[in-house]
Amino acid sequence: MKTKDDLFTVIDMLSLEGDAKQAKSMSAYMRDQFEFLGIKTPKRRQLCRAAFKNAKKTAKIDWEFVEICWQKSQREYQYVACDYLVQMKKFTTLEDLPKLKKLVITKSWWETVDTLVKVFTDLYLRYPKEMTQVMLTWSKDSNLWVKRVTLEFQLLLKKQTDTKLLAKVIINNLGSNEFFINKAIGWALRDYSKTDPKWVAGFIATYRNELSALSIHEGSKYLA
Repeated sequence: MKTKDDLFTVIDMLSLEGDAKQAKSMSAYMRDQFEFLGIKTPKRRQLCRAAFKNAKKTAKIDWEFVEICWQKSQREYQYVACDYLVQMKKFTTLEDLPKLKKLVITKSWWETVDTLVKVFTDLYLRYPKEMTQVMLTWSKDSNLWVKRVTLEFQLLLKKQTDTKLLAKVIINNLGSNEFFINKAIGWALRDYSKTDPKWVAGFIATYRNELSALSIHEGSKYLA
């Protein structure tokens, strides 16, 4: 069976594996913003495992598959697309940024955006100069989810974190009233505090009057 057939078979399989009762509870958890098939994450990933493994052999992202998944009304299809892109992240290039940004701003909510962040992290590690400029530009974008990407893409980078870039994207978002922005600022500071608590403590002290209470609370969790 061809790899493309494998991928599109996944779409067909998902449609047969739903559970109406589970779908209702999953939708309620997401504030009824999305329709669900009712497939939990372990089962969904099990159904995709073989197809994604074969997809890696192509060393090329099938954007048609991603687009079809994104157009589907049930949320699990977007999850599949996100998982697929994370699995295929090393095959992304800077030319894919417009497509990736479109996914960030379409059918947006924290769970898909936070998964896609991993793809941007990988792009940054491979194209640091270009992605630094992209993230600086995006940190001033009008879309809150695009800005959230810039605050989260250095999560877990530890000593590879560019603190100048981290500081700039946070500063560009100070004064926001958006929960998902202020939470992300806090997460970014909290995560980096595990590597350099002194830097984080100093940043919070410097911008205490401009940081939200939520950002300070989250960012200070691991500080002595």
